[in-house]
Amino acid sequence: MMDYVRSIRFAGVATVLAAFLSGAFALFIWLGSADAWSDHVTRARHSGALLYDALVYGAPLPDGLTARPLSPPDLQFAETGKFERVSDVPRPALLTNIAVLLDPEALSGTSIQFALISPNVIYPVSELRVDPAHDPRDTVGEIIALLARYCGPAQLLAKDASGTWMRISGQSIWFCSAAPPDYRLLAAVGAAVALMLLSGLVVNAAQPLMQFADTLRAQRHLGGTQSLAPRGPAELRDIIAAFNTYRDMERQHLAERAMVLSGVSHDLGTPATRLKLRAPLIADPDLRDRIEADIDQMTGIIESVLAYTRSELSTEEPRQMSLRSLVEAIVADYADTGRPVIFENDTRVLVEGGRSIFMSRQGHSAFGEDSQIIIRGRPVALRRAISNLVDNALNYGRRATVRIETDATMAHILIEDEGGAQQDIDLNAMLEPFARGENSGTTAGFGLGLTIASTIAVEHQGELRFERSQSGQCARLSVARGS
Repeated sequence: MMDYVRSIRFAGVATVLAAFLSGAFALFIWLGSADAWSDHVTRARHSGALLYDALVYGAPLPDGLTARPLSPPDLQFAETGKFERVSDVPRPALLTNIAVLLDPEALSGTSIQFALISPNVIYPVSELRVDPAHDPRDTVGEIIALLARYCGPAQLLAKDASGTWMRISGQSIWFCSAAPPDYRLLAAVGAAVALMLLSGLVVNAAQPLMQFADTLRAQRHLGGTQSLAPRGPAELRDIIAAFNTYRDMERQHLAERAMVLSGVSHDLGTPATRLKLRAPLIADPDLRDRIEADIDQMTGIIESVLAYTRSELSTEEPRQMSLRSLVEAIVADYADTGRPVIFENDTRVLVEGGRSIFMSRQGHSAFGEDSQIIIRGRPVALRRAISNLVDNALNYGRRATVRIETDATMAHILIEDEGGAQQDIDLNAMLEPFARGENSGTTAGFGLGLTIASTIAVEHQGELRFERSQSGQCARLSVARGS
């Protein structure tokens, strides 16, 4: 990123001004070259008209033109039409013959003839106006203008009205050295370069905005707790400062909410403890059990909401970690307490096959992977998400089986239960806060476990979804890979 783009407003005004000036300069050079070339051709046309007067009426030759009769041998070659054999003509000799009638309306009459001999051009006589309505004087002017337009070391042999052949020299009129310099190509190249530079300036001014948009999109995914560094144009720095202020205010609100919930949980803890201590004094066992259950539910709701708020707050800094080691540690903790949780230590790499004309669907292949799976994430948050899914599998099934699948960009933690009856429940609809299934009446919980797991998956650029399996439901927690 170029540091000199300090302000988008200044860069915009400067770009418009520079575009106007460069366009005006290129147009000035182009029109100046075009006018100079037009004047050059006009002078040649005027010289041709005066040459006509000299050849027909014996008037003096115009400035820049000289004439001398051909030598007898050259005159013989000219009379027989063998102009390429005339001495001192360019080699190779490309010949263009033009005859101009002095009286275009007569069926036959006197004419003057021209032989244009060039080493590299056969002149397009179709560009000349030789129709009867055109003055022959103007036709001769067009011939000399044609020589000037196709500048080069051409030789001009002319036969005047008396029938005398002569060599006309006009180096200062139709040679390339007499043509004005043509800067039109230079103007076009300069305009193209200016356009590229101005386009680069515009792209450069927009690049910090695009980077800021990418940063904002990444804030939802492991953005960390640090504020964004103000950089780029002044307008973007103001936007970043406003965003940091808004972000800090939102985080402050979440922190205050967590503090309030923590205070409520602490304040309710003492009376709840007293109630639980007094509950055994109730003689009716059924009433005593219901009171204790209500107390536990009350404190559990507060703790669940507090956990959900802390998951939204995302105060844990992300770091590099081994996903397999984390999953193995979680499964080991469950195994230590005698819970039926199994880890399938066979990580599979999913490879998506290509389509062919013989198959309507893409195929998939699975290969084993023995290396550690490195991701960038929040280990405490991931542990909470995986534990919630394992607890959900244990609550609604007999056991939980955990395995890992990976592909090129994502790592998938699969927790499969043996729920049986839960196969008919759409758990993807249970990801909203406090949403619980119809079969959850006898199961402890408050409908926030799956919501917390889904929130943590999104923070890791992934998602949580549920799939049917042969034995029950399979939770697929996907997180982005990293190294």
